[in-house]
Amino acid sequence: MEYLIRSASHPTVDEVYSNLQPEIPTLSKTTVYNVMDIFVNARLVRVFNLGDNENRYDADIDSHGHFKCNRCGHVYDFRFNIDHLYVQGLDGFKVSVKNVYYRGICSKCISGDSITIICGGDSDGQSGRD
Repeated sequence: MEYLIRSASHPTVDEVYSNLQPEIPTLSKTTVYNVMDIFVNARLVRVFNLGDNENRYDADIDSHGHFKCNRCGHVYDFRFNIDHLYVQGLDGFKVSVKNVYYRGICSKCISGDSITIICGGDSDGQSGRD
């Protein structure tokens, strides 16, 4: 749990395992999966997927959204009031999970575009990784 609280990267099970295994040589990936399930079921951790077939884990369980950069892959938190999100077409539904995420290019990568252009990158400033 301490690792998740300290981590701002919204790690996957593989990332948790890779980072903790040197400190805990007997750690198995199965144990990481099982502990993550326990944390999620106890509502200590939130699990989400950004459409890349990888579950990510977040110790911040307050309402917030996620933004994943298509270039660097970093996942950012952003705040908004989910209770004021206007949704149509779900009358009579019981919503159990609300997730909001965006994908695009983060400000750090956009800032890097101007450097790429100056240094002779592609004429449109794109790296082709979008």
